[in-house]
Amino acid sequence: MSTQTAPIAVIPTMGREIAPSSHRTSGLIMGVVSALAFSSSGPLVKPLLEAGWSLGAALQVRMGVSGLILAPFLVRAILRERSFLRRHWRIIVAFGLTAVAGCQLLFFSAMQRMPVAVALLIQYLAPVLLVGLTWLRTRRAPSRLVVIGSIVAVAGLVLVVDIAGARFDLLGTLLALGAAVCVMAYFLVSERAGDDLPPLALASGGLLVGAALMVVLIATGVLPFAAPTVDVVLAGVTVPWWVPLLWVAAVGTTLGYALGVGAVPRLGSRVASFVGLSEVLFALMFSWIFLSEVPAPIQFVGGVLILAGVVLVRADSGQESALASSSSGATR
Repeated sequence: MSTQTAPIAVIPTMGREIAPSSHRTSGLIMGVVSALAFSSSGPLVKPLLEAGWSLGAALQVRMGVSGLILAPFLVRAILRERSFLRRHWRIIVAFGLTAVAGCQLLFFSAMQRMPVAVALLIQYLAPVLLVGLTWLRTRRAPSRLVVIGSIVAVAGLVLVVDIAGARFDLLGTLLALGAAVCVMAYFLVSERAGDDLPPLALASGGLLVGAALMVVLIATGVLPFAAPTVDVVLAGVTVPWWVPLLWVAAVGTTLGYALGVGAVPRLGSRVASFVGLSEVLFALMFSWIFLSEVPAPIQFVGGVLILAGVVLVRADSGQESALASSSSGATR
């Protein structure tokens, strides 16, 4: 029996391609684990910022270390194809400026002008913005399942982040919307990854571009730099500063981007963006574990609604795949 693996079939439909079921399942697992990894960053960075670390210093270390960990994949892509950087430098730089640096800088800037919950709510409207953008680009209205799933997920998000009593701030709102656009760019650019542009090479290049931008902003005085050797308390245990930072860089960021960029081409940008909402739920869990911030009962209800919204959007994707398979079989 031959050990050669059969090529993975891809079914074209409605101007785009739908991956086989096994690819979508693995993409779903990768997307959830990516969200889990990303969600650990905030609760671990927060004590560092409160202990005197500047945002610029934390982001520079986070992006730089993660980019270097994934650098072998970028180097391999360059060695395999001499023209790799010449062909892909624009998309790598765009990914670094938007999906890496833009998300972080705009969100934290918004957070300084409004409650964290409100900034989170606006940033995580990215999946809904993506549905709207797809509608504008294709001039094809989203299905009923996608519309209902979007409404249910946003309702759950409102309950999870708990925005009661928040005040409106125009500049903060614009900054948070900018972060949402950058999150949307993350999914759109990641969808273009594949054999020609390896996902891990894209992730490494984008992280290194983001780290380089942090160096420029710090060197020019746009962002302050402070990195004191302090101890922080996590889950009731006192640890040195490098413990949370190493986890955030080596696990939270590296694993988050590596698996996230790989998941999007398998799921499609729309489904992947809704799966990414699970990051909010995981962040609640880590805040509970490390910072003793106990979620309110209504936040658990919101979590259920978010998951229900993801299931509805995912079900629509499954229906498209089934229709595509049926159409393909009928033409044989």
